[in-house]
Amino acid sequence: MTTTIASINRRSNHYGFDTSNRSSATGLYQLQFNPSDKMPKYKQIVHSVIKDIERGVLQKGNQLPSISELSIEYLLARDTVEKAYRELRARGYITSVQGKGYYIQSNHDKKLKVLLIFNKLSSYKKIIYYSFLQTLGDQATVDLEIHHYSAGRFQEIIDKNLGKYNYYIVMPHFTEDLDKADYLQTLKSIPAGELVLLDREIPELPQQPLSIYQRFEKDIFEALENATDLLAKYQRMVLIFPSDGNYPLEIVRGFRNFCINYHKEFDVRETVDESMVRAKTAYIVVEENDLAELIKKSRSAQLTLGKDIGVISFNETALKELLDITVITTDFEKMGRTAATLLINNERIKVKNPFYMIRRGSL
Repeated sequence: MTTTIASINRRSNHYGFDTSNRSSATGLYQLQFNPSDKMPKYKQIVHSVIKDIERGVLQKGNQLPSISELSIEYLLARDTVEKAYRELRARGYITSVQGKGYYIQSNHDKKLKVLLIFNKLSSYKKIIYYSFLQTLGDQATVDLEIHHYSAGRFQEIIDKNLGKYNYYIVMPHFTEDLDKADYLQTLKSIPAGELVLLDREIPELPQQPLSIYQRFEKDIFEALENATDLLAKYQRMVLIFPSDGNYPLEIVRGFRNFCINYHKEFDVRETVDESMVRAKTAYIVVEENDLAELIKKSRSAQLTLGKDIGVISFNETALKELLDITVITTDFEKMGRTAATLLINNERIKVKNPFYMIRRGSL
């Protein structure tokens, strides 16, 4: 015999979405619905039904409340409920039977559904992505979107996908001149239990989500501090930091703090030019094209890396290892692996990702 959700709820004279006062031991079906939530009401219905299918609360063949029952009981427009049921049917979660109603169509899928939202594609992001996929294995399906540092694009992605995934993993890097309110509201629209922050924290969020983060200012300071023996032979330090690269400004602050604390002359430049390449100077470069330009100009000036000048590059690559370039880097592979492991184990914690220096001949 088919069990109907309506008949279950009639035992308590309530079809309730908001059933937080009920004990889970009663076995009564519960939907989550919050009229004050900024998520559109039809999406809340969609999200609730999908979540309960995934949790096994709703089984194939269960009958949902009718459009009239939901719209009357919860003061919802019929169009709102119809829109939710249309989306659920289009996505294969429910089916409709003429003259009878709406029924659960899909069985519980144990695979997690994850949406990764990166700020850009790069070789380092690929390391995170493939490490994340490899660790998850066949326990999840993963989709990828890119917001390109744009708060507007980020909002479009969330508006289009909210309620469709178990987790939304976001790299919240946006242009430095952007008002935080432009993307903070979008982050707040994602349920705290479904949001995962990757690479940096957002302390302004009212509920802190799972996060695997770097602390750029402290990381750069400590990495340089651990190499004071190598830096002792250099009187001056220069950071090549492109203003159009959307890199965290905390990197500049960490660099300046180190130089002030250790009494080093210092400068911050956007590009490499001939006049700035001189002996007894240690250079830190963020972008690989600046690294190549610095090496070319040092060779032209007959300056030897690791002796006349020092060179430190951001982020490890096989080519830098081959060229014997000192790097300061986060562990990108571990970042992806940690994120996947926490999701699998359903752990809601914050984890600081390792950041370190790899000493080589260029310093």
